[in-house]
Amino acid sequence: MLMTRRTRFPYQRHAVNIGRMTHDTPPLLPVRPRLRPVPAGDHHLPAIRGLYAPYVLHARCSFEEEVPSLHEMGQRLQAVRAAGLPWLVVEEDGELLGYAYAVRYRARAAYRGTVENSVYVGAAHQGRGIGRLLLDAVIDECTRAGYEQMVAVVGDSANAGSLRLHQRAGFHEVGVLRGVGRKFGVALDTVLMQRALCPGPA
Repeated sequence: MLMTRRTRFPYQRHAVNIGRMTHDTPPLLPVRPRLRPVPAGDHHLPAIRGLYAPYVLHARCSFEEEVPSLHEMGQRLQAVRAAGLPWLVVEEDGELLGYAYAVRYRARAAYRGTVENSVYVGAAHQGRGIGRLLLDAVIDECTRAGYEQMVAVVGDSANAGSLRLHQRAGFHEVGVLRGVGRKFGVALDTVLMQRALCPGPA
């Protein structure tokens, strides 16, 4: 993620992952009709942290290297809520399958119409269309709220699942930042993708 002397949510130093933790993407299985994204509550925080932890500890798509505390995850959720942006979860039989949220792309005023998304799906539930379900819901909510552009910053240019999911959701690749991250001793790129939401004022 490109930052130039600006303030933003501290956790956005890590790159967005939308898709699989590995690069082997199985055929998509249909999502059961009763599954639907709902707003995240404080009671979801332990499960959200538990789902995110493997991405931090074992995957290159998150640029964080230490699992955030439960308190830190709560602060992140509150920051998204305070900005009037969506943080959504999908559950099945009481189990968290995935979550997604949007944040302001940058803090400076002229970026007011642009948001950035993040989506995470539990390893056992990837390939079921959960990521697309969540991403579409975040896009819809941000569009209804009047935002004009959505950006995705995909951690690790080899993250084929994330790139493909964004492309299918209408995102286009607009640039690659080469070697801006390093994790597990490997230099990592980030891929910038963008999608129009709704037209801005003339």
